[in-house]
Amino acid sequence: MSTPVDTDEEDRFENAAPARWDWQRKIRARPSVHFVYRIFVAVLGLVIILGGIVLLPLPGPGWVIIFVGLGIWASEFGWASDLLNWTKDKVREWTHWVGRQNIFVRGLVGLAVAALVVGCIYAYLLWKGVPAWLPDFVETPLQKAPGL
Repeated sequence: MSTPVDTDEEDRFENAAPARWDWQRKIRARPSVHFVYRIFVAVLGLVIILGGIVLLPLPGPGWVIIFVGLGIWASEFGWASDLLNWTKDKVREWTHWVGRQNIFVRGLVGLAVAALVVGCIYAYLLWKGVPAWLPDFVETPLQKAPGL
């Protein structure tokens, strides 16, 4: 039993990656193995993207992890490759636009990003509470009273 193969997607991969790895060619040559491989790539990419989404409100590499997951999908799915290329183009355009701005606008962009990060951390602390491993910086009047 063979699975239908999208010939446009197949041609795109063959033309886009002339130095395709032999193991990928071998997988593509066997339809049943290729089907299982595509499911594996889909699930792996999804797990990594969901992990990146969970990390978005925290300061750290949430977006980078999402793009890694998208890159994993793009290795097998044409639509993900198109989305990844579109995203790269938009990030490149944004970077060039910010680079052309004067120092005042760049400073405002930096402050906006910093405010977004602080707001995400604040919202997370409101939602989950202050972790026990953080020291108490504010002493209550009862803590200052001797003998209690």
